[in-house]
Amino acid sequence: MSHDRDSLILEIARAILREGTICDHCLGRQFAKLSTGTTNLERGRAIRLVLDMIADVGADDGGEDAGARDTSADTEAAGSGRCWVCNGAFEELDTWASRALEALDGCEHETFLVGTRLSGLLSENEELLWEIVGTDYAEPLKSELNREVGKLIADKTQKSVDFTKPDVVAILDLADAAVCLQIRSVYIYGRYKKLMRGIPQTRWSCRACHGKGCEECGFTGQMGVESVEELIATRVIEAMSAVDTVFHGAGREDVDARMLGDGRPFIIEVREPHRRSTDLAALTQEINEYCEGRVVVSGLTFVDREMVGKLKSMKHDKVYLATVSCAGVDQDMLVRALDAITGTIRQRTPSRVVHRRADLVRVRKVYSVMLESFSEDFAVIRIECEAGLYVKELVSGDEGRTVPSLAGAAGADMVVTALDVVAVKDPVGYVTVRPGAIVARQL
Repeated sequence: MSHDRDSLILEIARAILREGTICDHCLGRQFAKLSTGTTNLERGRAIRLVLDMIADVGADDGGEDAGARDTSADTEAAGSGRCWVCNGAFEELDTWASRALEALDGCEHETFLVGTRLSGLLSENEELLWEIVGTDYAEPLKSELNREVGKLIADKTQKSVDFTKPDVVAILDLADAAVCLQIRSVYIYGRYKKLMRGIPQTRWSCRACHGKGCEECGFTGQMGVESVEELIATRVIEAMSAVDTVFHGAGREDVDARMLGDGRPFIIEVREPHRRSTDLAALTQEINEYCEGRVVVSGLTFVDREMVGKLKSMKHDKVYLATVSCAGVDQDMLVRALDAITGTIRQRTPSRVVHRRADLVRVRKVYSVMLESFSEDFAVIRIECEAGLYVKELVSGDEGRTVPSLAGAAGADMVVTALDVVAVKDPVGYVTVRPGAIVARQL
């Protein structure tokens, strides 16, 4: 059985060599799954040597081994032309490593990985060879290129290869003879307070063109209103030499509501940062000075990408201070109405947002409602409620879409004239492990 397997390997090697000039890397790679602990280059040289020795034995014996003679001729020709499989790519390992190092220059990283984008010709060449000899023992061309160039880069930079979460991936584009970078995003957690009304949380796309750009928005695609996202991102992009950011908030407040108290949790995803480390205390100060009087951030800390999903999935109960018009309603009547809206609330999607959200009836809880102050025309009430409750509609009733409502219980028209979020509560299982750092814990 062993002799049959040996003969099969030699026959495969002869078949490969009969196809044309092939380098030792590409020859050895067809047997990469055999004899681990050695390189494809060494395998290729060894296979070629064995075949040459077999051919010499046949010649000394006066044998008529045509296959051996053909193989010997092919091995002699191997160094006389460019490999038809890789088109000489393995002759240019140093060149590719130099290109990658040039691309990586100025990109801060501790770990890296090399990837390869094959040209159509090289993909076809490899597929053709595999059709002839099979893939039982073979390794893909790009895998070896990645490894060999990666070793050269590691030797030059003393940086580590990371196969799961590299800071940067250097892509060898063989068709364009260029190297491009895929830089892993950095994620920064924090809390923000919004001190002014009229500021949206995220970029506000133009209503006319929906972000495409038109005359109405000056071809910017945006409404021309600064957002919390943009105010924070301006300094983050500068500090980390990034291309862009994406803002992930733990819910959002209305554009006309302030966000006070300890602030709302958020994560800003920093895309393609050429600087991965920065002094977050200094960055906090820079953001707050830039956003003076509008937005304040605190508790900035680096987190993993997985934290975005956890932040989005968590349900943060809220505490609001709402200024409510109450003309024609006396204080005793208002207090009784507040009692009526404590407990279970059924809310159909508000008419003001139904154009962008599913028209559903949602059940939410109001934990407590307290009267903070009262005057002839206005009252300030404090509402503690479950995540996802629409406070404005809890007051107005939204033409019967929210039941019970403050207006319905009081028997008078009532609306929120000013709204502040004063607390976004961390859910059970969401704990602070040290100042500025967070984890999610399953209970």
